[in-house]
Amino acid sequence: MARFDNNLVVIGGGSAGLIAALIGATLRARVTLIEKAEMGGDCLNTGCVPSKTLIRSAKVAHYQRSGARFGLSNLAPQVDFPRVMQRVQEVIATIEPKDSMARYRDLGVNCIAGEACLLDGHHVAVGDQRISTRNIVLATGAMPAVPPLPGLAQADALTSESLWSLTELPERLLVLGGGPIGCELAQSFARLGSAVTLVDMEDRLLPREDADVSGFMQSALAAEGIDVRLGHRAERVEPVANGAGVLHAQVLGESVGIGFDRILVAAGRRAHTDGLGLEQLGIATNPDGTVVVDRYLRTACKSVYACGDVVGPYQFTHMASHQAWYAAVNALFGRFRKFPVNYSVVPWTTFTDPEVARVGLSEAEARAQGVAFEVVRFELSESDRALADGTAQGWVKVLTKPGTDRILGVSIVGPHAGEMLAEYVLAMTHSLGLKKIMDTIHVYPTLAEANKFAASAWRRDHAPQGLLRWVGRLHALLR
Repeated sequence: MARFDNNLVVIGGGSAGLIAALIGATLRARVTLIEKAEMGGDCLNTGCVPSKTLIRSAKVAHYQRSGARFGLSNLAPQVDFPRVMQRVQEVIATIEPKDSMARYRDLGVNCIAGEACLLDGHHVAVGDQRISTRNIVLATGAMPAVPPLPGLAQADALTSESLWSLTELPERLLVLGGGPIGCELAQSFARLGSAVTLVDMEDRLLPREDADVSGFMQSALAAEGIDVRLGHRAERVEPVANGAGVLHAQVLGESVGIGFDRILVAAGRRAHTDGLGLEQLGIATNPDGTVVVDRYLRTACKSVYACGDVVGPYQFTHMASHQAWYAAVNALFGRFRKFPVNYSVVPWTTFTDPEVARVGLSEAEARAQGVAFEVVRFELSESDRALADGTAQGWVKVLTKPGTDRILGVSIVGPHAGEMLAEYVLAMTHSLGLKKIMDTIHVYPTLAEANKFAASAWRRDHAPQGLLRWVGRLHALLR
């Protein structure tokens, strides 16, 4: 049997790669981790951490303007944008040591800074260095997708990666894309003081969510002064100077021009696969650029596995970590037993205000798949805590299998929706129904009570009417 220097080489030091390397080292494998840029990947440096830090500053500014709702005076926030962006970098720097090469070396991982290229299924080159390994895990992540619009490059377009170098707040910001990233950043910059126009070719925002969610978020953004332009197909950008320009788009057969001082492209993401040498190993990619893998996250080259954003189909940090376990374990122990990756319960949250959180099927997905369902819905306007907080907008919507309390999917719109969703993720993962949630004591007054109230509403809808009529007659006899 051939011998190698490593049991596992992991290419990419983002969320997926870090977890895969850590699992390998924990299982006493000899692991080498290769990262060509910054450890922590997109999540730490340009994605989750900086965007949520910015969202928080924007929310504080919004609260200052909204004092009258709470019996206080409205204030015009004095936004120090360079200081806001400095705070973003401070938060990144605080978290950074947890993802550093120094820490992972202490954990037993051999870390190499450089760009990796696959020579074959068992050898990786990093510059002049050649590394041998029994198995390889690709965790190279993804990058913002930039559409080939004429003039866009000349307009110095921003993306979710490059905007963190901004030192001046754009007076007029045009956001191209109405998905989660576009909605989050559009709202944040509007709250910080930019005049924001959000443009998308679709007829609604957040197209992966149900239409009621999309409509609600469109109204919420518009109420904050964001100019939402849907059904606009971008054609070209006319640059002016210093990042400013005009976006020309088609809408209802007519051409319109939308001026901006900076344009931010939030039109999805594409996998990082360039320069890896996948073609010579026969490793194919999907039409969206992600790497083709089987249900064990193995590529066509049997010693090469892949996980995280480079694979999809869910490009979330928590999904990258989830897949990393399967990729690492299957790579190390696949000759004895393989574990198919489990996508049965996949949650996500869009961190707008209010938040949008979902797990499982939406109504639209259930109909498209021919899955029968019932809907129970609890409005947050009935939540005592939401009323006290002045955030009584949104709902908890649960899809169940007809006649049972089995949960098929949950959509939550409201404050801290991502936190509220966790109870349903746990329930679905362990096959617990709404009856178990209803029987669980929830602290009063909390937003999480809405989960119990939704379960109680399902129970009322499915109450045994015949038995209740009999009990009513019994009570009448006993009076």
